Amino acid sequence: MNFKTRLLASVIGMLVAAPAVAAPKNIIYMIGDGMGPTYTTAYRYFKDDPATKVVEPTVFDSILVGMAHTYPDDDTIVTDSAAGATALSTGTKSYNGAIAVDTHKAHLETMLEVAKKKGKTTALVATSQINHATPASFASHNESRRNYDEIANDYVDNKIAGKLPVDLMLGGGTKYFIREDRNLVNEFKEAGYQYVDDLSKLDTLNKVPAIGLFAEVGLPFAIDEEPQRLTKMTQTALSLLENQNDKGFFLMVEGSQIDWCGHANDIACAMREMDDFAESIKLAKAFVDSNPDTILVVTADHSTGGLTLGANGQYRWERDVIANVKGSAGEIAKALVDAKDVKATWKALTGLEYDSATELNVKEALSQGPKALSTVVKETISDASFTGWTTSGHTAIDVPVFAHGMGKERFIGSQNNTKIADKLIEFIKK
Repeated sequence: MNFKTRLLASVIGMLVAAPAVAAPKNIIYMIGDGMGPTYTTAYRYFKDDPATKVVEPTVFDSILVGMAHTYPDDDTIVTDSAAGATALSTGTKSYNGAIAVDTHKAHLETMLEVAKKKGKTTALVATSQINHATPASFASHNESRRNYDEIANDYVDNKIAGKLPVDLMLGGGTKYFIREDRNLVNEFKEAGYQYVDDLSKLDTLNKVPAIGLFAEVGLPFAIDEEPQRLTKMTQTALSLLENQNDKGFFLMVEGSQIDWCGHANDIACAMREMDDFAESIKLAKAFVDSNPDTILVVTADHSTGGLTLGANGQYRWERDVIANVKGSAGEIAKALVDAKDVKATWKALTGLEYDSATELNVKEALSQGPKALSTVVKETISDASFTGWTTSGHTAIDVPVFAHGMGKERFIGSQNNTKIADKLIEFIKK
């Protein structure tokens, strides 16, 4: 036997003798809807301690491993949330609007369905309605993301091995789950699910299966009502899932309304959504540290709004302006419409001076209605903070990928978004 033959035999022997690479038992998949790289950068500056010279890193900085490409399976280059989530849940690209179906509208198996077949406990958490594009693409199949009632029906009808697909659901959507034609909540109850519809009673859920629906559609923005509603839902989900099943769990958590604030070009709203999402990630990261048989992967489906830090030719970004805002632009507009003292209300809610130019813009918008007034609020805050926006829609830039725990090295580098799903599905199938 010559040297090359002996070397080949030795390598083959080592490969055969090598034990199978262990896969994580638990999967925590977190998606910041619309969260392009500028959002995580902005959040770092937003959270910076002004008393220190160095800009402190955030939880995002501690687990950043790569970037992902987000294009859909058509010629648009720019994806929507449905196609983005389908890629992230199935490993297959599809058309904009597709909910876990391919370009021929055939069903694609999702990683949640794979996890259910493998005997894992499954869970979805979102601040949108729970049947919105991203969570929907993990547990249902539909040719259009707009078919909300049909998607909600799938959460009961899309049986996996004779069982309902999702063991734990937390989010909004009572409008779609309690309807005249069908009361899905009652069907969940009949199937043994606990149900709660008040976020303040979230801790009354003490076992799975369970469902919590806390708003008619999506939950109120973090800046307007409950600043850590996603964090609370994530904490509840992790508490209910820990040690619940020897085969582990699959949990998808979506920071849904980062995207909604981006569509609105509302920077103060977006930063509060980022803060809620970041705090949820901290909980998940701590869970991984205590449960090393778990992997946490965080990414985005796309970026929204064309957000930039620095605008109008100025080399600056004023995070304090954003930090002083006390509500979303829509809620501030409503308050101004009802205000007896517009100047005082403006200053209290925006933290900005009510100068003559602002007064003129506000008075003109007041005559046109809340939508026009909301636009004035957003544009004034963006101008004062030197925040730029290029669109009210999505953009095609790559999005960040973060990972922590067992197998995190698999996600390092530049990759297609479908590869993230492929790797997680591979873990689940082991």
